[in-house]
Amino acid sequence: MSNSKLTPEEIMAQKTRRSFLALGAGAAAAIAGWEWLDHQPEEYSTLAPLRKVFAANEGVVRNVLYSNSHLAPVFPKSAITEQKENGADGLDDDLDDTWRLEVVPRGSDDPSHTLTVDAVKALPKYEQIIEFKCVEGWSAISHFAGARFSDFTAKFAPGSENAAYAGLLTPDAEYYVGLDMPSALHPQTLLAYEMNGQPLTEGHGAPLRLVIPVKYGIKNIKRIGRIEYTDTRPDDFWHERGYDYYSGL
Repeated sequence: MSNSKLTPEEIMAQKTRRSFLALGAGAAAAIAGWEWLDHQPEEYSTLAPLRKVFAANEGVVRNVLYSNSHLAPVFPKSAITEQKENGADGLDDDLDDTWRLEVVPRGSDDPSHTLTVDAVKALPKYEQIIEFKCVEGWSAISHFAGARFSDFTAKFAPGSENAAYAGLLTPDAEYYVGLDMPSALHPQTLLAYEMNGQPLTEGHGAPLRLVIPVKYGIKNIKRIGRIEYTDTRPDDFWHERGYDYYSGL
């Protein structure tokens, strides 16, 4: 029967049935897709297909968008705001005079240097006022001072600039991050020992923390006790709990 012989009510009913059938088919496909996804294996607390999406996104950012000439915005001192003491993993032990920083160069399993914070302070001092961004949705403008990670590497692990990754751990190894080397060597990546004109407090990572404004806060490890340069991707605390390994901005 042609539409010309149908009443307006009959035409509307016909379209409604078609729409309902199409909607039902779409819903069935969505349910089937979810059932398939829900039965896939997990990789580090995330379903494997979703983890592949993370990896694809990382590839685009690292290989297409990332550049050391791309700097995070900097701000005047008037913009400084209070920053939370967020995250205490790896800070359970009281800080004392026994703190040392171990440096493990590329190709080695053992430290080549065991440093005091004064060794880091002897490097050229760099200051920047940047926005610290947390994956929880808050941010703060803070003034950090310290040595560039690139200067530190050239001084204490020469040749390790050619490694693929850097792994950083707290002294008790309870918190740890992995960084791709281009991000580690970014000119704004600091081993910081001052915040807002004062020495770091314990809650903010004294005596030495990472400040890497091209990454979310989960990569800005506090109280660094060991730096390892490696061609194998290091373990990462929040990646193991379902977050993106790259965690770039």
